[in-house]
Amino acid sequence: MKPDIHPSYKPVVYRDRAADFAFLTRSTATSDQTIEWTDGNIYPVIDVQISSASHPFWTGKQRLLDTEGRVEKFRAKYARRGPQQSR
Repeated sequence: MKPDIHPSYKPVVYRDRAADFAFLTRSTATSDQTIEWTDGNIYPVIDVQISSASHPFWTGKQRLLDTEGRVEKFRAKYARRGPQQSR
């Protein structure tokens, strides 16, 4: 790597306040806010709106789509046209 062209890569805490969840990782992101982590060190903290603790895909609280209704709508739409002949 070339010296002095890459951003600083250091430990940062990402915090999801909605789910009361935080994790420590390394990142180039910066913040003026800080937090004391469980190891006693102080790290910059970045608040995020959604994380694996609050995202519906990871929590299992996702909506189920009405795929049957969509299929029936598709069939009804193209049933009116009849089979198309290839040219």
